[in-house]
Amino acid sequence: MSKDKHRKLRNEDPIAFAREVVGGDPFAKLLGISIDEVRDSYARVSLTIQESYCNAEDRTHGAVLFALADQAFAVAANARGIKSFALEIKINYFQATVVGDCVSAEATPIDIRNRVSLWNVDLTNQNGDKVASAQGMAYHFV
Repeated sequence: MSKDKHRKLRNEDPIAFAREVVGGDPFAKLLGISIDEVRDSYARVSLTIQESYCNAEDRTHGAVLFALADQAFAVAANARGIKSFALEIKINYFQATVVGDCVSAEATPIDIRNRVSLWNVDLTNQNGDKVASAQGMAYHFV
C-alpha cells in the first residue's frame, strides 16, 4: 500500500489503518502476532509461544514479550487517526511463559496530550495471569 493510501486510510478509517497497516507490520507478521481487537485508543494483540521464541532455560525470551507489548502499544496509539511513534517503552516481567502459552497484550491510554501520550500495556497468559507490564510514551504528529 502506498504512503498516499496509508494517509487516506488513517484519515478516513483510523481503526482499519491501525489494524491493517500498523498491525500488519513485517516484524509482527514474522513473529505471528495476531491483532485481536482494535478500538479508538485501544488494542489487544496475542501470540502463541513457539520453541524458537525461547531462551536457554526454555522460557520465552524477553525480547519476544517486549515485541508483543510494543505492537499493542503501536496499534493503540495509531488507532486515534494521528500518526504516532514510540518515544520510549519500558517493561517489567513478573512470570515466565513457555512453549504453547498464549500471551495477550492489551494497550490502554494513561494520559493523552496534544503531542505526547502515555500508555499502559498488560501482558497476560491464557489463564489470565499477568506475566509482564509495559509503559510506553508516544509522539504524535499533529
